[in-house]
Amino acid sequence: AYDALDPTGNITIKWDIISWTADGYVAVVSIFNFQQYRHIQAPGWQLGWSWYKKEVIWSMVGAQATEQGDCSKFKGNIPHCCKKTPTVVDLLPGTPYNQQISNCCRGGVISSWAQDPATAVSSFQISVGQSGTTNTTVRAPRNVTLKAPGPGYTCGPAKVVPPTKFISNDKRRKTQAMLTWNMTCTYSQFLAQKTPTCCVSLSAFYNKTIVPCPTCSCGCQNGTCVDPKIASVVPALSGKNNLQPLLQCTQHMCPIRVHWHVKTNYKEYWRVKVTITNFNYNMNYSQWNLVVQHPNFDNITQLFSFNYKPLSPYSGINGRMKLHEDT
Repeated sequence: AYDALDPTGNITIKWDIISWTADGYVAVVSIFNFQQYRHIQAPGWQLGWSWYKKEVIWSMVGAQATEQGDCSKFKGNIPHCCKKTPTVVDLLPGTPYNQQISNCCRGGVISSWAQDPATAVSSFQISVGQSGTTNTTVRAPRNVTLKAPGPGYTCGPAKVVPPTKFISNDKRRKTQAMLTWNMTCTYSQFLAQKTPTCCVSLSAFYNKTIVPCPTCSCGCQNGTCVDPKIASVVPALSGKNNLQPLLQCTQHMCPIRVHWHVKTNYKEYWRVKVTITNFNYNMNYSQWNLVVQHPNFDNITQLFSFNYKPLSPYSGINGRMKLHEDT
């Protein structure tokens, strides 16, 4: 799960127990995206785990479990979720204020740290029962999984870290968590998808020839792609969270093509036009960004339509930058 362009990037899940209850605790769980360029897009993150004992979720604020499970043994108050292995998702925008906490309710969408640190975190509150009620008797969740929204992330075990400190609204008082666990999740492109997700084509002002993406760059046509001549009548795939790609028929069969066109090339400067084309009818890449490596990026003077940020994972080495849409 090593990324040479972002060697220290990860997603950290912070589990802060903020109070004890009669049979458990209340915690605030925060998902921090410390990756420089990889964000979590719609339909958003899914967080799962296994309880150590027979814990249940009494209630949640800012998120919900996807299944309640078997709560038939409870009388009176029924838990929000009784599953041994719950899966939790963020609430949607427009959720009533009494069901929200800070950094929730964006449909599971989280920006990358470099693109927008203010929206690079997602949080929810959870009330857990049938667990320990002290630092020595409570147990952390195990086998944590993160889908964002598909596979690719591997999460390590929970580790006790110094308790998180919280500053009051008037900035005059600090409180701290009773206990804090951290779980670190790292990304592997090979786990996410065995084939590439984009290809690059090239052209220049001094030559009429276009160097296309290599044939079968991301796969070959297998009869399931969409002829662009009839794309206007493509039916919607069942299920709004269906992540299965629906690709236009091309020689390269990549969801995304990046075209690099050299517009001018002088001794003093050169200029290129970058065009990004989406061939996936089932995905709207509304928060896209593009990471490009070039030995001359240290000397950029102008950039139009895009925002950019240099990526320097190693001291003394530049030439990598992240492009994203100008908003």
